[in-house]
Amino acid sequence: MTQQVAVIDYGMGNLHSVASALEHAGALEVTVTHDHAAISKADRVVFPGVGGIRDCMDAIRGLGCDQLLEQAITVERKPVLAICVGMQSLMTTSEENGGIACLNQVPGEVTFFGSPHRALDGTRLKVPHMGWNQVLQKRAHPLWTGIESGTHFYFVHSYHVVPNDPDLVVGTFDYGLTGCAALARDNVFATQFHPEKSHQAGLTLLKNFLSWDGTC
Repeated sequence: MTQQVAVIDYGMGNLHSVASALEHAGALEVTVTHDHAAISKADRVVFPGVGGIRDCMDAIRGLGCDQLLEQAITVERKPVLAICVGMQSLMTTSEENGGIACLNQVPGEVTFFGSPHRALDGTRLKVPHMGWNQVLQKRAHPLWTGIESGTHFYFVHSYHVVPNDPDLVVGTFDYGLTGCAALARDNVFATQFHPEKSHQAGLTLLKNFLSWDGTC
């Protein structure tokens, strides 16, 4: 299987670190772009994102990246990996900025941890949730191959996704609540954590993505 990867560039992601990690994982060609022809040519698509959801959604729609994702996910049915705010953008709505309409590729909402946010024992927890945390696998998936449940991945986020269908959740984290660390549906795999910052575990996940045929 070829490994031509398009990283969607809408000006709001840690694009070059993602591209570098994909190359390190073995991708033959990585293109950072919002060009429709280049993304259509690619075998698989990565949708990263950092920052505020309102600015992200404005940029996504302004550049037509919402249409690119729709094409890749539902028409061409390519393997798609969404990361952090890219994952959040797939939801229906986000609480951030007073309420933002997202792409509704995965019905659900993006919710704030809360302020103050506390552990079950009452200890105050910092928001954003930043640093290493365990990811417990809820069900098998090809992208988990070679990664043990309970492996640590790197997180940076103040909001977390709550899909309407809990069966889509394939990995969880605990940070004062049990949240969705990863979800999967058909040819889409999405992570709240950053594989590109997660050392060997993240590299393994990216390698698995490069060989994934888009089925669960």
